[in-house]
Amino acid sequence: MSVAGLRRAARESVSGLPREFWWLWTSTLVNRLGAFVATFMTLYLTLERGYSPSYAGLVASLHGLGGVVSSLGAGVMADRIGRRPTLLIAQSSTAASVALLGFVQHPVAIAAVSFLVGMASNASRPAVQAMMADIVRPEDRVRAFSLNYWAINLGFAVSSAGAGFIAEYSYLAGFLGEAAMTLICAVVVFVKLPESRPERAKATADKPAEPEVSLRTVLCDGRFMSVVGLSFLIALIFMQGNVGLPLAMGADGFSSSDFGMAIAVNGVLIVALQIPVTRFIEHRDPRRLLIISSLLAGYGFGLTAFAGSIAVYALTVCVWTLAEIVNAPTQTGLVVRLSPLHGRGRYQGMYTLSWSVAALIAPLMSGFVIDRYGAEWLWGMCAALGTVAGLGYWLLMRNLPAESGKSGERESAESGEDAAGPVPAAGVVSPPASVA
Repeated sequence: MSVAGLRRAARESVSGLPREFWWLWTSTLVNRLGAFVATFMTLYLTLERGYSPSYAGLVASLHGLGGVVSSLGAGVMADRIGRRPTLLIAQSSTAASVALLGFVQHPVAIAAVSFLVGMASNASRPAVQAMMADIVRPEDRVRAFSLNYWAINLGFAVSSAGAGFIAEYSYLAGFLGEAAMTLICAVVVFVKLPESRPERAKATADKPAEPEVSLRTVLCDGRFMSVVGLSFLIALIFMQGNVGLPLAMGADGFSSSDFGMAIAVNGVLIVALQIPVTRFIEHRDPRRLLIISSLLAGYGFGLTAFAGSIAVYALTVCVWTLAEIVNAPTQTGLVVRLSPLHGRGRYQGMYTLSWSVAALIAPLMSGFVIDRYGAEWLWGMCAALGTVAGLGYWLLMRNLPAESGKSGERESAESGEDAAGPVPAAGVVSPPASVA
């Protein structure tokens, strides 16, 4: 492609999105640029503080448990008090708890504060995704979610490299740096982002009041909970890149630097391909995209069973990274598509919960399977989970057309615009497609 063609493609990728989206995008990028705890917490506890690996694992689990606890609560807050207040509370609390984590020394205090950090840092995700769905037109949502996902990975790639140098100088500087960056995000939200929560229409003589959306409503939504279940399976697969892959490579005699070289392919490909791939899939059938990405994820990790060199490991990372690039915006958009206008926070909270629970279970699953049966069984399980997820998406989308009009009509009636757009054969809008 020529330079002019690249410029045109880049311009088309970012054009047409509201200014509020870009401030939200900037907040996401700044937040991820300051990431330190997630990257170096284990090394901080074992090398700097001298604690055992088992204690470090316990602290990591408590951090994940905090995310599980806050997922639903933050979703309810986003619907009740608004997206903006929820973001301000979450980001301010994250800044305070991360800074505190750098100073506490007692093992019980470290574990307790790590739990608080997990709660606070995860609480912003439902509000961010609900706000993005509020301010971006339905036909632009897949592009918006993709750009946001790109910012997350770009920020994390840069912060991981920078955090390594900071850790050599001072771990405390890393904690305080993340706290400062998170506080900057809160300032951006406070100054630049207005509240986006849709106003609920009042009852009139001709029209009854809109029904309340509660967590019970979410749990009774069979279609959506099916998506949550499938999301959990996909999350279990992708989590193996952080937990199962290093364990398997270590068991095969590879060093931590070898793993770093292999997993670096993931971040490089996402930064390089997320936007062009999104342009390719933006108006395609989400049913096929979700099925294909599920199979690519499962069999991409399944191929790891045949890896014997860094090059082959890197090749398998390429396969499941492509699945990640396709799945992330497509699935997030599907969650928005199935969410009622005034329940987006709760629905996004339940979706976030699926990933938080997977983050807790995946380390236990991979460690148990590798210790008891060997890494080959873990990769075979990933292939099986990918197949089950692909079949599940096929069944879900096949049965969706008869009911999907409800969600589209509900959103259209409440927002006063055509939120559904052209509905493909799958019954799901192609442009709006769908973690944090």
